[in-house]
Amino acid sequence: MIDRTGTPLVEMRDISISFGGIQAVDKVSVDLFPGEVVGLLGHNGAGKSTLIKCLSGAYQQDSGEVFVNGEKATINNPRDARDYNIETIYQTLALADNLDAASNLFLGRELTTALGTVDQARMEAETRKVMGRLNPNFRKFSAPVSALSGGQRQSVAIARAVYFNAKILIMDEPTAALGPQETEMVAQLIAELKKQGLGIFLIDHDVHQVKRLCDRAAVMKNGELVGVVDVDAVSTDDILAMIIAGKKPEHLAA
Repeated sequence: MIDRTGTPLVEMRDISISFGGIQAVDKVSVDLFPGEVVGLLGHNGAGKSTLIKCLSGAYQQDSGEVFVNGEKATINNPRDARDYNIETIYQTLALADNLDAASNLFLGRELTTALGTVDQARMEAETRKVMGRLNPNFRKFSAPVSALSGGQRQSVAIARAVYFNAKILIMDEPTAALGPQETEMVAQLIAELKKQGLGIFLIDHDVHQVKRLCDRAAVMKNGELVGVVDVDAVSTDDILAMIIAGKKPEHLAA
């Protein structure tokens, strides 16, 4: 059970953002607690990706505030987001296909020896350590990531975020192109991250995945927040109704 009595890891309050007169996000508030997965759902153009890009530093909101661990956060770019221990794992994963897991984990942040050369051995040792926590079955440390399965590639991207102290993870449709086995691997990774106290915003179109992987679902339509529900308290049809009709079903409206 998620403890929501304390301070949220993240609180987005009354976030609004418009592009050329079009209101993409309109006074949306959502929060996230340690060890919790909050799914963000809605049709294309609902505003979920725009909202979350205010947290990742890709966009800046026109109005509203973001709080991290109860303190007001100023996030003007992705580097600021990382300073608040916020990491984003995009659908494309942003991995260098020709490099192995360790080289991808430390890409742009390579460990070096006393002589200033890249310390490949230490990088691999650190990669094995973090992978041991996340995905103990991972074995392909010397293979280029292009040779890895979709779930294994997700493991590398997640390991990179965790190694650099992510506390808040934004995942963009992490199972979209994966088969059942790979999807199961990602589900296990998410369960492990929850155990370690990370908070995850999960952007997804698949209501069934949100029901399975998330603790709460925040539904958006036309830039507005339809509502936030505990996934255990609603059916798949309830969530679909929120997405399509843009309002909570009557039995949830109270």
